[in-house]
Amino acid sequence: MLNILTEVLTQEELQQIRALVTEAEFEDGKSTAGYRAKLFKHNEQLKRGEKSAETLKQMVVDALFRHQGFRSVTFVRRVRPPLISRYKPGMEYGLHVDDPLMGGERRERTDIALTLFISEPADYDGGELYFESPWGAQKVKLPAGSAVVYPARTLHRVMPVTRGERLAAVTWAQSYVRDEQHRELLFELDRVRAFLHKQAPQAPETHLAFKCSANLLRLWAEP
Repeated sequence: MLNILTEVLTQEELQQIRALVTEAEFEDGKSTAGYRAKLFKHNEQLKRGEKSAETLKQMVVDALFRHQGFRSVTFVRRVRPPLISRYKPGMEYGLHVDDPLMGGERRERTDIALTLFISEPADYDGGELYFESPWGAQKVKLPAGSAVVYPARTLHRVMPVTRGERLAAVTWAQSYVRDEQHRELLFELDRVRAFLHKQAPQAPETHLAFKCSANLLRLWAEP
């Protein structure tokens, strides 16, 4: 299931990020790619150790955790330090699946992937995020500050950029709820629960919806 999040970053944050990126140094994206992904990854990433890197990463993580939509759809436990990626004309990231475990000594399961768009769609041609799914191909290209959340198990790619520059932050999250179908059911039940709370906060059905939501999360959540 793909989920679109709007207004993850404010306009002020976008301006600050773009200003920091303008002065930052980038390196070949292959430096963080696995042995197979190196064959398909043709982009640039903010250089590790770059003085602005920690500021940028923390801004993205803070924005995600304050966004109610992100918390509701992911049941997030941990978020990986984001990668700030840059694509110029001729660059792309071929079809691939993300690593199931990431990190150094303390490796983390990657349940969920997220791309947060920093460039406006009009600033570049191409560069769509492409997904393969049982229902056919899907392409996503969002306004700056918006994000797409998707299962990390998904085959996907970044289409070639033919004009301009595509900036995005990419990260992965581990969820308290490992099973993707369970997360989807809890997310949908949360929408029902919010509606009932607004329309009939004291109704028996509202109490029942909150009870079901809490106990399903208790059943499915991992410590």
